[in-house]
Amino acid sequence: MEKLNSFLAEAISGTEWPMFILLIGGGLLLVLTSKFLPYRYFGHAIAITSGKYDDKNAKGDVSSLQALSAAVAATVGLGNISGVAIAIHDGGPGVVFWIWMTALIGMCIKFYSGSLAIMFRSTDSEGKLQGGPMFYITQGLGKKYKPLAIFFCIAGMFGFLGVFTANQFTETFMSVITPEQSIVALGGTVDDPVFNWKLLIGFLLAIASSFVIFGGLQKIAKVATTLVPFMVIVYLLAVIFVMIANASQVLPSLKLIFTEAWNFNSLVNGGFWGLVIIGVRRAMFSNEAGLGSAPMYHGQSKNDEPIREGLVAMLGPFIDTILVCTFTAVVLILSGAYLEEGSGIVMTLNAFNSSLGDWGGVLLMVIVAAFAMSTLFTYSYYGVKCLSFLTNPKIGRLYNWYFVIMIVFAAVASLDLVKNLIDLSYALMVIPNMIAILLLAPKVNKEAKKYFQKLKSEHR
Repeated sequence: MEKLNSFLAEAISGTEWPMFILLIGGGLLLVLTSKFLPYRYFGHAIAITSGKYDDKNAKGDVSSLQALSAAVAATVGLGNISGVAIAIHDGGPGVVFWIWMTALIGMCIKFYSGSLAIMFRSTDSEGKLQGGPMFYITQGLGKKYKPLAIFFCIAGMFGFLGVFTANQFTETFMSVITPEQSIVALGGTVDDPVFNWKLLIGFLLAIASSFVIFGGLQKIAKVATTLVPFMVIVYLLAVIFVMIANASQVLPSLKLIFTEAWNFNSLVNGGFWGLVIIGVRRAMFSNEAGLGSAPMYHGQSKNDEPIREGLVAMLGPFIDTILVCTFTAVVLILSGAYLEEGSGIVMTLNAFNSSLGDWGGVLLMVIVAAFAMSTLFTYSYYGVKCLSFLTNPKIGRLYNWYFVIMIVFAAVASLDLVKNLIDLSYALMVIPNMIAILLLAPKVNKEAKKYFQKLKSEHR
């Protein structure tokens, strides 16, 4: 395991700068060439999501709201609770500023990728409508670019495993009450090895996830649409309560984020640029902008207007990073929990316990359970689509078994191992996806011009 972890850590260092240039440099280019269009039509995006422009006759399997809910269910998860804690612990409070900047750029990237998901849809061998990076690469750029699509899918089969979520869920369960108490609660004795009980938690999580995972897209979308609004609201209410209880520390915490963002003497490896890289990496892990995951859901929306779906997709980074990650960050900073050693989820747990008492940990456990389950439901679907593209839909569905087995593995694996596996896979997925988005951006700009001219004429 140590050799594998070392290999992954070394491989990541070789992908950081290509990822940074494509994600931030490419994203800024999209912001400028779009003339800030996605941000200017933020209100219109909310109207579309509310169902105001739904077309019952449009092709697709799910509504735009269901597609957004499913995509947000995958992104609003333990990355927003645990990932932010890890980022602040590694880079200090200033890393949050770079998470924000990446998220704002990510909103524009998601606008383009969401639009492309509708513009270049295809049908699989079973006649079902499909969308996503592999399709806008092959349909939009041509078959000579198919190696990029294959590269994306191979990386995706590792990147879309629910290993980080399973690992951090297990850590939460074993930390809400002491490991010994957890074991007794599960029917064991205090002499039983902790490893064996982590393994049991992994098995239970895998079984629970299977009930939805094997139900397909419709079931995933239905569960996500019900679960996502509930879990986001409960979590935000909990952190707002913590912030009210520590009201005098909120503004100093926010000030610390801005002042430390430009700390050129950062203690983090790599100095200032190391700080920025951590922010970019954790933001991408939080909202997945540039990764190419969300377009797989948005590509199956009942929507024949690419620009509308792009605007809906844009809301994802705003919800899961600008809102959820910011609240998490403030709680971690004002409590000082980020200064402690431990896994990301344990730091957040300590922040809740210090502000809300013992019941704070129980509340976080409930929230984490909801986050974990929704993420696992939706991530498996991404992996199925990757394997289906490489083979066929029948073989693609076998990915679910691989996905479930890896949940059990992740429950007992180290945080460093699962974090490095995901970080490397994500960086490798960004490269082909962002290349395709940048090359196809002029087509989206052309489509956007037509769409907004049509919209203006309809409101005259």
